[in-house]
Amino acid sequence: MAATVEELYRNYGILADEKEDLGQHKDAYQVILDGVKGGPKEKRLAAQFIPKFFASFPDMADAAINAQLDLCEDEDVSIRRQAIKELPRFAAGENLPRVADILTQLLQTDDSAEFNQVNTALISIFKIDSRGTLGGLFSQILQGEDVVRERAIKFLSTKLKTMPEETMTKEVEDYIFIETKKVLEDVTGEEFVLLMRVLSGLRCLQTVSGRQQLVELVVEQAFLEQALNPADADSVDRLLQCTRQALPLFSKNVHSTRFVTYFCDHVLPNLSMLTSPVAELDIQLEVLKLLAEMSPFCGDMDKLEPNLMMLFEKLLEFMPLPPEEEDGENAVSEEPKLQFSYVECLLFSFHQLGKKLPDFLIDKINAERLKDFKIRLQYFARGLQVYIRQLRVALQGKTGDALKTEENKIKVVALKITNNINVLIKDLFHNPPSYKSSVSLSWKPVQKTEAPAAVGQKRPSGDDLGMAKKVSPLPRRDARQIYNPPSGKYSATIGNFSYEQRGGFRGGRARGFGGRGSRSRGRIY
Repeated sequence: MAATVEELYRNYGILADEKEDLGQHKDAYQVILDGVKGGPKEKRLAAQFIPKFFASFPDMADAAINAQLDLCEDEDVSIRRQAIKELPRFAAGENLPRVADILTQLLQTDDSAEFNQVNTALISIFKIDSRGTLGGLFSQILQGEDVVRERAIKFLSTKLKTMPEETMTKEVEDYIFIETKKVLEDVTGEEFVLLMRVLSGLRCLQTVSGRQQLVELVVEQAFLEQALNPADADSVDRLLQCTRQALPLFSKNVHSTRFVTYFCDHVLPNLSMLTSPVAELDIQLEVLKLLAEMSPFCGDMDKLEPNLMMLFEKLLEFMPLPPEEEDGENAVSEEPKLQFSYVECLLFSFHQLGKKLPDFLIDKINAERLKDFKIRLQYFARGLQVYIRQLRVALQGKTGDALKTEENKIKVVALKITNNINVLIKDLFHNPPSYKSSVSLSWKPVQKTEAPAAVGQKRPSGDDLGMAKKVSPLPRRDARQIYNPPSGKYSATIGNFSYEQRGGFRGGRARGFGGRGSRSRGRIY
């Protein structure tokens, strides 16, 4: 039987006035619980009165929590918000994991104010008992409906880093790591990125051994033990996503060797056949950029010579021979295109691995092929000089806002590309070839804002441009910009410049991003 407003106030008074033994007034508390069966006014009062006296009636805990949950599901959004706001008051002792589980399920609401209320409540109980709250969250991530799972993972990826340091003890971080590994057995690409963000922020994983553990997780997700099917866009996308997540983890102590070897074994041989997961994505350039970024952190390789040979062969593909007749009346009308962006990546990777086997071009390449290679390098270098001069003229005298236009931003990047290639080619022309020069990849962010290298000034060395590393942002699939160089004898497309990484797995979950069956679950509080 529903209680009236008057009955609720009268029984509230009985409980509020009792100074010694509240437990003897179970009947009065039951009347307050019955308020959830009344109208809007009664429900609002019940939402406030039930938690106020909850701790005094442990024998009625289940009934009280269930009554509050009924209010959390009320059709009136204002009643739901009030009931949710009071939920943390039930989070004591053995009830806390249950309240955390309930709040996690309530994340599925489509009402923004209610959603924010749930987030606030979860943060509140996290500060009371972080381990218990995480238990409720991970329970729903592993067993809940897809929308709840998705939002619980996003909650962890955005809120954990804001939690007070004293709540994130080593025991709590270890628990997060163990539970996250369970979740990673069955994830989508987006979930994988978010969960890696969670793990990368844990203090216990900031050590060399911690970073190595994270790399091992990525290796498992990347399926590096399997050959790559270049026609399967999902497989290609998985590899790209995993590599992007691994990149910020690599260092002189945490090596990229397995990824670099896999790219040389399975990706480069199929480069032209790769199926892009995003229509506008230049998949070949994206792969070559990733390889270039990994190459400085490569450790000892069992297959160093074959890997260098593969890079050498790919360089030949993208570095054309000069036309047979460059001068005279019978000059070839169309010059070969110089694909600077591709060549920067391949030359950089070859240069990095070449340091480990400096005699490769002398001992492993026969004289005829080496001569052919140097002819290609020389022809490419001549084209470079033309573009470097044209870009310098175009940027001459430009400073400040003038350099911030999209056109000039692209020209600045193009100038970095051509300067980088020029430095690397000069190294390879040494006799014997040298691998001592250092350049910063053109798409890598600089440490500070400064004028471009060639605006009427002596250009800085590659070291001055910086090699800043930071965790990849959530991928975007736009912002491609193409630089169209001036027309002329050495005209070519410099390349595509991506200022943000793109990606995202398609399809559902399974081990390694396969299909996870959808669930339709009712209230499982």
